[in-house]
Amino acid sequence: MTRNAGRTAAATPTIPAIPKTDVLGRLAWIQTAPIAELKEQWRQLYGKEPPPFSRSYITSRLAYRIQELAYGGLRPETRARLEALGEQLDGGNVVLRRIRADHRPLPGTRLLREWKGVQHVVTVRADDFEFEGRPYRSLSAIARHITGTRWNGWTFFGLRGRGEA
Repeated sequence: MTRNAGRTAAATPTIPAIPKTDVLGRLAWIQTAPIAELKEQWRQLYGKEPPPFSRSYITSRLAYRIQELAYGGLRPETRARLEALGEQLDGGNVVLRRIRADHRPLPGTRLLREWKGVQHVVTVRADDFEFEGRPYRSLSAIARHITGTRWNGWTFFGLRGRGEA
């Protein structure tokens, strides 16, 4: 007798197909539906619990899912091409992938910070930061160089407040 004998496999939820004629009505509905109903729709369309994210995230993902179930998702070739483009942009660097491009200052931006009466200037470059003529991979490394202690570089240079995500 096997170890799993007598147990039944968890049933994979059946995701309903969405008729193409229903798409516009559903997209309009999700814009005004109460969050509790959106979460229930998520359970039906994804077969799992909704994430604890904002309403705008849930509505945008539901809108995509509705269209995906009605018209079909991305072709495997398209997915592969998008993956390849992503690899070209970040070179497979997981750290860069986690940093949202819209949060990083534009290359050429100068960050100013006064510390113990001395003004320090950092220049943002495309892939790193320049301080005192030397490249640094992170603002935290520069903050550590200036203060001699560990700092979150984004906080030290005023790009994010303490406790902000």
